[in-house]
Parts: sequence; structure tokens; C-alpha cells
Amino acid sequence: MRIFHSWSQSRLTVFAMAALCAISSAAQSADRPAKFAVASSQVQALGIQTTPLQTQQTPSQAESVRTNYPAQVVLPPNAEQVIAAPVNGVILQLLVQANDAVRAGAPLVRMASAEFGQQQLQLLQASTRASLAAQASQREQALFTEGLIPQRRVQEARANMMDANAALMQAKAALRLMGMSSASIDNVIASGNPQDSLVLAAAQSAVVTEMAVKPGQRVDPSTALLHLAQTGTLWLEIQVPVAESGLWLPGTQLNVVGRSLTAQILSRSAMVESGSQMVSLRALVQGKTSLLRPGEVLSVDLPTAASTAATKASTTGAWELPLSAVAHDGKQAYVFVRTADGFEARAVQVAASAGQRVRIQGPVKAGEQVAVSGVVALKGAWINQKEAQ
Repeated sequence: MRIFHSWSQSRLTVFAMAALCAISSAAQSADRPAKFAVASSQVQALGIQTTPLQTQQTPSQAESVRTNYPAQVVLPPNAEQVIAAPVNGVILQLLVQANDAVRAGAPLVRMASAEFGQQQLQLLQASTRASLAAQASQREQALFTEGLIPQRRVQEARANMMDANAALMQAKAALRLMGMSSASIDNVIASGNPQDSLVLAAAQSAVVTEMAVKPGQRVDPSTALLHLAQTGTLWLEIQVPVAESGLWLPGTQLNVVGRSLTAQILSRSAMVESGSQMVSLRALVQGKTSLLRPGEVLSVDLPTAASTAATKASTTGAWELPLSAVAHDGKQAYVFVRTADGFEARAVQVAASAGQRVRIQGPVKAGEQVAVSGVVALKGAWINQKEAQ
């Protein structure tokens, strides 16, 4: 019981001393004169520099205090395309190179395939049967009209024609799946001459990002030959701490560091990376996406506060300064304003800070010169002013 009583007394003593120190520190700050003299020669010698406060910021301007986070440029899933081998064959020729920009319908790869030749043969056979079936149907219809044959024969001929046409449509569809164009299919039917090689073309305008095969290589069906990408639309995957991820809602605007680009947040990942405790934000790049490359790692500036009405209201009357402009005495923040014969310490509140920028609120006005360097020396002079009196 005595041990517990002694421990309690010791703990109360520590709390009392801390409270007295805090009161003493506050009292000392209050006792110090706000203004103190600094000669012009000392200002230069100490490297003290000042900057004028600009026009008071509106709520939207006050959000310019931002913080940097890493981001990676990625392609949307529907912007990537894989050109794969539709059949067994041999690569005869690559008609493009990596990083080439191609238009829709541009030839990409030429390959030879026995299956392709066999499918063209089936196309010609189906075309011939469809033509003969159509002629037979017309002949039977004419004979029935003259009353020479029963109607049953007309119906049978018409059914044979429909079957032959279905087989022809199936043969055409199989060749289109192989990558043959409708114009090439019609040309084979009209000429009766199968093509000796299959040319695969781009379905849409894109950039060749990867070459996966070489001429002379034998490939199986579904083997990836080329990779294409449409770079007109790009996303940013931004890594932010999970504790701060709720600050940035979909629709928040951000800047890409070092590029004349902005992006807009689309969504936030529902999963947290267990190793780093980071969350991914996905943003849509706006403007010239040609300034970025997929896979590139860069930095983005995110506003330090969420875009809510309450937050915007709280930034009214705020001023943005370098972090070096603010000095602390205990828990109170101060800035030093230039006067005719020196400086004046003014108590301010830090509304937000990020990186090397800080947003303050307090009794300062537009046009006043605030020290932004040499602040440590000014703080020392301010503290010593009391002792000198």
C-alpha cells in the first residue's frame, strides 16, 4: 500500500511539474515584447529574407498546399490488345516493329498455315454447293409452275439451298475468326484461288508495345504474337497511406509533378497492401497523354484536405508560406513581420502543412513582409530581447 501511495505521489509530482513548465512557458511567451529591433546590417549578415503576403486566398485557392505521392502510369484494361495466332502455322514476316503507331486495318503479321489453306478449300466447296443448290431450286420452281412436278420437290430443293447457304456462312465466319477480311473472302470466292498466306491486321489504331515472335517461328493456336496499346486514355495508380486515403474522394483534381497535366480521381481500392499499409487511388489523366508512357513512375500533388464545404470554409483568411517561415515557442506558432526598425512576432495558427509549404491563419495582412529565411536567428533575438530588458 505504501509503494502504491509513493508511486501515486511521484506521478502527481511529475504531472504538476509538467503543468508548471507549460504555464511558465506560456507566461514567458506572453511577457516577451512582440516587437524587437534588428539593425539592417544584422538582417543582411544573418541572411534574413522576407516576402510580401499576397492577396488573401479564396477557399479554392487555399487548397494549393499539397503533398507528393508516388504514382505509376497504367493502361485501362480495354486499351490493351493481344494479337494471337488463330491457327497452327509458321511466321513468315513481321510487318511492324515495336513502338510503331498503326491504324485500324494495318497489316501486322504474315503467316503460312495448312489449316488456313484447308479452310479456304472448304469455303470454295461450300460456295459451289450453294450455287448449285440455288440453281436447282430455281429449276424445280419452274417445273412446278408448269405443272410437271409435285410441290414436294420444290420444298426439298429449297431446303437443300438453305443448308448449302448455312454451310457457306459458317465457312466465311471461320475464316473471319482466323483474321481474314470479308473483302479477301469474297475475292477468294470470285476468283476461285485460295491465298497462300494469312495476314493479321490491327482491329483499331494503336501502338505496338511488344513483339513476342520472330520470323520462321512455328506457333500454336492462341500463341501471343504482338501486343498493342491505345495510349489515348491513361490511368494513374497512386499509393497513399491507408490512414489518409479517405481525404481524397472521387472527382478530386490533382497535378502531375513536372508535367503540364492534371488528373481526376476515379476510385479508391477496397484492399490494403499488408506489407506497406498503402491504398491505391486510380485517377484518369486529362490533357496530352503523349507526355506520359505506360509503366512510368512519377509523383503527383494531392491537396492536403478533402474538398468539403466545412474544410473550404475553414481555409478562408489563410495564407500560404514556406515551412521555414514559421517558428514555434512551445506549442504556439509565430511568424516574424518586418517593421520600421526590426521585426514583430505574431502568433498564428497552422491550418495545414505538406512538404515544404504551410498554410497559416492569424493577424497578418496583405503586403506585409514576413521573414522566410533566417527565422531561427530572429527567434533567438526575440527571446534574448526580454533578457536584455
